[in-house]
Amino acid sequence: MSRDGVKACLHRFVPAAVLILLCACSGRGPEDGDARQPEEMHGESLTLFDGTAITGWSQAGPGGFRFIDNVLQSYGGMGLLWYSERTFGDFVLELDWRVTAGTDNSGVFVRFPDPGDDPLVAVNRGYEVQIYDDPGGDPQKTGAVYGFQAPDASASRPVGEWNHYRIRASGNDYTVFLNGVQVNQFTSTDPDRGPEGHIGLQNHDPGSKVQFRDIVVREL
Repeated sequence: MSRDGVKACLHRFVPAAVLILLCACSGRGPEDGDARQPEEMHGESLTLFDGTAITGWSQAGPGGFRFIDNVLQSYGGMGLLWYSERTFGDFVLELDWRVTAGTDNSGVFVRFPDPGDDPLVAVNRGYEVQIYDDPGGDPQKTGAVYGFQAPDASASRPVGEWNHYRIRASGNDYTVFLNGVQVNQFTSTDPDRGPEGHIGLQNHDPGSKVQFRDIVVREL
């Protein structure tokens, strides 16, 4: 092959190899970046949990979260670990989660006011994106905006494998991506659930041990 031919091959294959390497290092497939809006790529981001500490977080209600191998694992409940440092308006929230048993139950709460020590404030004044795949239990499964809208698709990975949530809140619209698949698109019409609030994780019950890692929020 000529020198020019070698250069052409390199130009063709090196970018693809770099993309594969980046995906392998992140632990996520290329599909996890699908359907991003331009403002999602350039907004200011804030790491809420990086595996080293839970600075800025507070617990409401019974139970809580333990550090297990640099991840957060829920215990007891029903309670709420919430980011008390500040509130968020329009944002994209990204995090990884996994269940340790098929009956595990949890949720990600967004845009709720300061709950003090009452986790039901998040339930009644915010929105919960459900984590729950037990086929014999609650019909509202993973990806549901709990109590309001069921998911359009099921995209959870098997028990013990990490899943990736990307939750986009913009105005009254909430879009939920699970492992790169859009599983819910919901529009709020409830005036008691405002356009700004805190972010939190649910410790649902003593039998559920749900784990979380790499929690990052990006303002729009």
